[in-house]
Amino acid sequence: MQYSTNPFSNIPTVVKNLLIINGIVFLIKLSGLGNFGGLHMESWFGLHYFSSPLFKPWQLITHMFMHADGWHLIMNMLLLFMAGSRLEYHWGSKRFLTYYIIVGVGAGLVYLIPEGIEIWKLTSALDPREVAAVKAGFEESEFGLIYHGSFGMSALSEHYAHVMIGASGAVYGLILAFALLFPDLEIMLFPLFIPVKVKYMAFVLFGLAYYNSFVSNQGDFVAHLAHLGGMVVGYFLIRHWKGRGDSGFGWGG
Repeated sequence: MQYSTNPFSNIPTVVKNLLIINGIVFLIKLSGLGNFGGLHMESWFGLHYFSSPLFKPWQLITHMFMHADGWHLIMNMLLLFMAGSRLEYHWGSKRFLTYYIIVGVGAGLVYLIPEGIEIWKLTSALDPREVAAVKAGFEESEFGLIYHGSFGMSALSEHYAHVMIGASGAVYGLILAFALLFPDLEIMLFPLFIPVKVKYMAFVLFGLAYYNSFVSNQGDFVAHLAHLGGMVVGYFLIRHWKGRGDSGFGWGG
């Protein structure tokens, strides 16, 4: 019998590559090599609202590979490894990657909804010349300019600079699918190391995301709404697959 010394040998292909890519991107961010063209790496690849001077189409995908810090990265990668490996083995690599990308992009689009509402309110209240001045300010700084004489212009500048990063939306979608496929499977919940059924973990995560999105006043509404959005988009995608006759919503495909 042969034993592999490669720690990635038992990890399915897509999950393994996602783990590697996320790790490499984080190291590039720490090194500063990703800062070019006068912009920080997060401004290039994190997700901004469509009308922001910093928005680029690729950000709908690339924001999923950017993380704020090591803890943010580690927690998302642990959940990706735990839920993603089982799902990829069950669905197959093509179906798993399709689900991961759609749910991640969907979570980003949900994130953009409240941003868009706030930006619409601000631009509606400002003179078009003031809006143009705010956008022009990003030519001098990736964070725009602080307009001390106008609260509306300063607020608009802040929203244009607002960025979402992280794989959390996609990962929350994986947890939702994991719970629907293997509801009674018990996992060791980090850092408590107690066995918890997947369906209960998914329910708690959904409840926390909902509470922090619509009830809590912690000031981080958008990020939690993206988490919630990942689960909601994942649920409707799975319903779509089931509705078109995919047995077990696509396993083995």
